[in-house]
Amino acid sequence: MKTIKGIDLSGKRVFIRVDVNVPLDQHQNITDDSRIRSVLATLRYALDHDAKLIVASHLGRPGGKVVPEYSLAPVAKRLGRLLEKKVIMATDCIGPEVKDLISKMKPGDVVLLENLRFHPQEQENDEAFAKELASLCDVYINNAFAVCHRANASVEAIVKHAPLAAAGFLLQREIEYFEKAMDDPMRPLVAIVGGAKVSSKLGAIENMLHNVDKFIIGGALANTFLASGGFDLGKSRLEKDLVETAGAVMKRAIKNKIKFYIPVDAVVARKIDKKASTKVVPIQEVPDDWMALDIGPATSLLYSEALYDAKTIIWNGPMGAFEVDPFSRGTLAMVSTVANSYALTIIGGGDTDVAVQRANETDRISYISTGGGAFLTMLEGKPLVAVAALESASG
Repeated sequence: MKTIKGIDLSGKRVFIRVDVNVPLDQHQNITDDSRIRSVLATLRYALDHDAKLIVASHLGRPGGKVVPEYSLAPVAKRLGRLLEKKVIMATDCIGPEVKDLISKMKPGDVVLLENLRFHPQEQENDEAFAKELASLCDVYINNAFAVCHRANASVEAIVKHAPLAAAGFLLQREIEYFEKAMDDPMRPLVAIVGGAKVSSKLGAIENMLHNVDKFIIGGALANTFLASGGFDLGKSRLEKDLVETAGAVMKRAIKNKIKFYIPVDAVVARKIDKKASTKVVPIQEVPDDWMALDIGPATSLLYSEALYDAKTIIWNGPMGAFEVDPFSRGTLAMVSTVANSYALTIIGGGDTDVAVQRANETDRISYISTGGGAFLTMLEGKPLVAVAALESASG
């Protein structure tokens, strides 16, 4: 796959697709600019090489319509501050006004196009729309890992119409870290899988049965695995239609000599509420009208011991309903254990990323992926459509 370093950018119109889908408060203020900061290296590289820089992204889910609160205008302001340059905000991402604006650019200028998803053709991977976007540039750079699993016009179809196409530093780094962890890992390789549903992680778990040494399971999805062992979990959330499948996965893991860890105790409550009464119980003793909402202290200790000799750790999904304080302890304890390990640590998934930031351990994690869905797609062993398009373009 060709990268930005292999292309002459001087004086060229360089279209860089990024993912700056940042959270905004009710006053349109950015509450976390980490996604913007993650793409700065690529943008600065283009500017340092005298490019005319055209930046494109989506924000939120406007449904193919112009929705003012999803305008990228706040991003333009923050990006300008971080680049220490004026960022010109376009009124759209295609059309005669945009073409006129770009025709007047000089090397070193920066234009941010308006939200790509204001046009339904973006998510439809429309060829004509992609061709319009490609007509704006001499060089196309994909630096938006988080949307590379989606066949969107600005990451997939555009590659066929751009004169030159390559990957940015962020996309390159994401793939390199993943390959380092999964293709030739230092062992033991431990996969930590949490979150709400087995159904959303089953493909990843089944694919990883071929190369991990240990699985650590948490979150509501652990309830489905526990139910396959005959445990009665009261009113805990679980996927009854996948109980048998979860049991089969555990049996395959054992057959493959993979250590498979599931919770031995839980923090339970009658409802997910910060004021709810809670108690810690062994998994065998979850009351009939209570729910398991976090791993308990014995499980945290067990998981810490399981991670003691890990050389590579991949983690996707929290250990419980960590957004609510009484049910955050298990996830935060896991963050601390992973951060204190001597392993290569790779974390993917928005919720897990939030937990790491909340625990102030970001600097002690080897790599935090910017894309939950794309990260999960790679864990499932599936190709990323946008990356496949770049590889095809590279010959």
